[in-house]
Amino acid sequence: MANVEISLKETMTAVEGAVGVALVDYTSGMALGTLGGGKDLDLNVAAAGNTDVIRAKVRTMEHLGLKGEIEDILITLGSQYHLIRLLKGRGSNGLFLYLVLDRGRSNLAMARHQLKRIEAELEV
Repeated sequence: MANVEISLKETMTAVEGAVGVALVDYTSGMALGTLGGGKDLDLNVAAAGNTDVIRAKVRTMEHLGLKGEIEDILITLGSQYHLIRLLKGRGSNGLFLYLVLDRGRSNLAMARHQLKRIEAELEV
């Protein structure tokens, strides 16, 4: 099992094209840890904004009567992928990993695979 800091570092090194990563509590919108980002990518602002994305999707699913669980949410921009992965493990209810990828340097399928592996090893 890996702690938050180790998991964030592993995400940045193991996922090709990673620009920034955050572990976020979507009940509060607060980032519990961040790595990467920069002046053009404030991960704390992104954490709060993506909390709204998750809440909206959960509400929509409830209105539609959909019973499945969200595995991940992908937002595709011209030069980036934004991947939101809701955590399912023990003690991680209400948390998500948020990963920003450089679209030109990343492989989306591999990034999803690596994020799932990192999630499995994460101990919160």
